Amino acid sequence: MLDPHANMPIDHVGHDLKGASCAVILLHGRGSSAEDILGLAGAFYDERISFLAPQAANNSWYPNSFLAPIEQNEPWLSSAIAKVANLIQSCATAGIQRSSIVICGFSQGACLATESVARHPAHYGALIAFTGGLVGPSDLELHHHGSLAGTVVLLSSGDPDPHVPWSRVQASARELERMRAQVELMCHAGRPHAILDKEVAAARSLIRSLF
Repeated sequence: MLDPHANMPIDHVGHDLKGASCAVILLHGRGSSAEDILGLAGAFYDERISFLAPQAANNSWYPNSFLAPIEQNEPWLSSAIAKVANLIQSCATAGIQRSSIVICGFSQGACLATESVARHPAHYGALIAFTGGLVGPSDLELHHHGSLAGTVVLLSSGDPDPHVPWSRVQASARELERMRAQVELMCHAGRPHAILDKEVAAARSLIRSLF
């Protein structure tokens, strides 16, 4: 139970990891699955990309809100962040530079993607967070160390959203900009808790710009 996600499977479509020009790590939301989030691979598809989607234990990366005190989401949160970090390392070991690795998630997966990048800063290909932000109970506690060295970040969310306050998305943008990321915010008034076609199109354009 100390590392609940460690031995969970990783789904894969697209190019083999070795020899791929780019890797896109897709992180599913609470109650969803790796298979579901891999549906984005069709929209983002390029024959040079390897798409990887880890599966969370019990279909959830952590049990409580991403705004809860950090300790209330342990050890699941640390296990999830380690899972993402290990997957990034696997991509690097296969010869894919971090500047060609995209971390993308929806909802709880978007929060995990954002927090993982902030805790392990580097020049990534991109961070794409559909309805998510940095993890923690207060905007005042958002403080991470290191540089994202110009990593392009897309934070896209609805306002209002039943799970992710727009104020937290904005606070996350400020924190990532402080870490030297290039952040684009997209706000969709009255949008349901889902990914819109125009969000997918913006993400696809960002990924294709890596080539």
